Amino acid sequence: MDIEAWLQGLGLERYASAFRDNEIDWEVLPKLTSEDLREIGVAAVGHRRKLMGAIAALGTSAHAAAVPGGSAPAEAERRQLTVMFCDLVGSTPLSARHDPEDLRGIMGSFHRCVAETVQSFGGFVARYMGDGALIYFGYPRAHEDDAERAIRCGLTMVDRVQRLKLTEKLHARVGIATGLVVVGGEVVEHDIVGETPNLAARLQALAAPDTVVVALSTRRLVGDLFEYHDLGAAELKGIAAPVPAWQVLRPSAVASRFEALRGSALTPLIGRDEEIELLLRRWARAKAGDGHVVLLTGEPGIGKSRLAVALSQCLGAESHIRLSYFCSPYHQDSALYPFIDQLGRVSEFVPDDPPAAKLEKLEALLSGAAPAEEDMALIADLLSLPASERHLLPNLSPQRKKEKTLEALIRQLEGLAREQPVVMVFEDAHWSDPTSRELVELTVERVRSLPVLLIVTFRPEFQPPWTGQPQVSMLTLNRLDGRDRTALVAQIAGGKALPDEVVAQIADRTDGVPLFVEELTKSVLESGAGPLGIPATLHDSLTARLDRLGSVRTVAQTGAAIGREFSYQLLHAVSRLSDDELKAALGRLIGSELVFQRGTPPDAVYTFKHALVQDAAHSSMLRSTRQQLHAQIAGALETHSPELMDTQPELFAQHYEQAGLIGKSVTYWGKAGHRSTARSAMVEAAAQFQKGLHQLALLPDNFEHQRLELEFRVALGGVLNAIKGNAAPETGQAYTRARELWEQLGSPSEFLHIPYGRSRYHMFRGEFDLAQKLAEELLALSQQRDDAGGLVLGHFSSGRNLMLAGRFASSRSHLLEVLALYDPVSHGSLVHQIASHPHTNSRTFLGLVLFCLGYPDQGLRQSNAAIDEAQRLTHPQSLAVSLTYGNVLLSVVGDSTAFDEQANRLSRVFATGMRRPPFTEGGWTS
Repeated sequence: MDIEAWLQGLGLERYASAFRDNEIDWEVLPKLTSEDLREIGVAAVGHRRKLMGAIAALGTSAHAAAVPGGSAPAEAERRQLTVMFCDLVGSTPLSARHDPEDLRGIMGSFHRCVAETVQSFGGFVARYMGDGALIYFGYPRAHEDDAERAIRCGLTMVDRVQRLKLTEKLHARVGIATGLVVVGGEVVEHDIVGETPNLAARLQALAAPDTVVVALSTRRLVGDLFEYHDLGAAELKGIAAPVPAWQVLRPSAVASRFEALRGSALTPLIGRDEEIELLLRRWARAKAGDGHVVLLTGEPGIGKSRLAVALSQCLGAESHIRLSYFCSPYHQDSALYPFIDQLGRVSEFVPDDPPAAKLEKLEALLSGAAPAEEDMALIADLLSLPASERHLLPNLSPQRKKEKTLEALIRQLEGLAREQPVVMVFEDAHWSDPTSRELVELTVERVRSLPVLLIVTFRPEFQPPWTGQPQVSMLTLNRLDGRDRTALVAQIAGGKALPDEVVAQIADRTDGVPLFVEELTKSVLESGAGPLGIPATLHDSLTARLDRLGSVRTVAQTGAAIGREFSYQLLHAVSRLSDDELKAALGRLIGSELVFQRGTPPDAVYTFKHALVQDAAHSSMLRSTRQQLHAQIAGALETHSPELMDTQPELFAQHYEQAGLIGKSVTYWGKAGHRSTARSAMVEAAAQFQKGLHQLALLPDNFEHQRLELEFRVALGGVLNAIKGNAAPETGQAYTRARELWEQLGSPSEFLHIPYGRSRYHMFRGEFDLAQKLAEELLALSQQRDDAGGLVLGHFSSGRNLMLAGRFASSRSHLLEVLALYDPVSHGSLVHQIASHPHTNSRTFLGLVLFCLGYPDQGLRQSNAAIDEAQRLTHPQSLAVSLTYGNVLLSVVGDSTAFDEQANRLSRVFATGMRRPPFTEGGWTS
């Protein structure tokens, strides 16, 4: 990690240029004082204290990092260790050529190089001995590839030592051996007893400068991962028989073991025969054209995903299409995320693809279903691809575009189903976004007449709205009984026999959850622990497995912070590891069966095998570490995927929220809310605005933040109007708080639509007196300020309130004032603020008022004028209102011909996706 990244992790990236200008590097950093920080421009006391604390932590973490996993055990233990001796070649003549103080600096650079290299490979520097170092791999924390780590460390070390920028070039040599030792107990802490350290020391003496030599014991463990030069059997001092030795040349060109585990053996399916039979019966019906939906529920780890995979295996070579959609806890507010993700995945998008290439891939994917041009344009727009001449995007309201997009996706499914029967799996619906649930609901309705089997998996806390329909079945997975648990342990263990008491403890403590059985059994097999070493809970087991990952644990934690799925490129950007180091770490993480890999680096994508594993890796970090990591992730996303700031602002909001960077989190929650509103994803928008408000509550209560909260409350009020209704309590609460803030801020004129909104809220609740009181207050304030815009809103609100209260004469006066005061140039912004056109709607209401006052002809003229004006302004909301109230008049006068004509016009307005105004719900038949 560089200094700038370190500062970014602390949320103090603003000082990066100061550190750079003053040439502060990792060597200088630990020596900085508070006065130094003040001198380079860190004026804030809080920032200086934060930096000094982090610098102090660096001093202690250097030793802690060198001892991954914690301190040495107090009692003696037998361990297999890979021991390395590293020696600085020619140190004696070096000392003769340099002043002792200069030599001290040279040796310090050498020791730092050794420490940094060893630390990067998860080893432990037990002791420096003048010009050499004794290093362990496998203590105090073991890794499954300690021998390989030691060799890679040795190769890297001899290379780095040569590249040290000193007055003369240095050379190192390394000897490595593996064997059984005793560590701890009566022996001095960190010292070991056995033949292995002596053998490693002798091999180091045998090695030529800049080379690594290994013993047979180590060579056997690493196989052909490296290329070697056979040194033959060497006579070594203190060892009776000749010792075979090999010089390690370089990593081999053997195919990478870091490839994805696709096709590797799955955990055996035990105790699910009845469930598989049910799914196969439903599939048989679906193939015959009688589509079916299976709602598959169960607690985390019970085997929902495994059952879906087992069904796919049962179908084998049978002709069908499989569609898989995965919901994410990070995208619960991202409209249609599972479907967008699936389309990008199966289209084989890669990050470097230009939009045109992505569009071509999407066209190729969808061509089999022969989509209409409009469908193609809508789906391309869903994937944030620019419109093309081949596929022109229709000009629709956000709501109508959403509806047509859902219809296009349904038609795509229908097209595929015409080719072959379809198995569609929608996983983890408890993390689905509201719009995706809408699409699933449409799918549930449509599949009854299609050769489609839809499987929806979810946890018990999710209540699916699709139950009770004839084509829907609920399948609840129960825990395994004792016999099945024991059988599953035996299957996972393979040929490795476990003591009966260990098997009994696993079966008892896992409580019949297959994932618990799988993870705990693997933990026992890997650790070799007896019954007393078995963790009491799955959490302890997962934590133990993560602990055993050593430095790879950090990679797992970084991936977990990114999400259930993470890319190599983003991980590389955040981890700051070299390619070799990162690939090695990911290789071991894959080998541990915690994640799967798809593709090859740098285009590889990794997925945690289970969400619980991701949760464990993420929650195992300290809060401060998580915050720094999420800040780095958000920073890396901004740098490497800036387009996501516009297409997925909620992703940045979540990472900044986790990072404790409240200001940035609020900014992105606001951006996400406005984007969702523009796309008519109102439920998501409400959640995003509310999350932004929760974050705002953590900030100091000052003018700037009150102003920001006011903007959020106003936006939230408008969204709640759409999803809850004008008279809903939630809408009222939003406007009440907005009014409080508005008054605290001095009632700024640009927010005069807030008191207007409160008056409208009470009007829709039938609380006309209170609504009118608020309207009169708005009028008084506007008159006091000589604010024409406020007067327009006040009179408009009063005219409508009084009309609905039956006070027609007073209403007429206010509505006429609106017509006299309204100026389309200076008051045009009011249309956006209140989602209504004051002048047009005042004419509409005036028509009804005049009719009720006994002037039917004047009323009809005003009504028709309002309709013509709304049509001319192309304002659908006002056109719908004017047509609605105009039809009220036509129904009273009995002009059925004009009534039918205007009713048809009104239906066409609604067909554009505009929300129906009050009094029109249910149609005109009543």
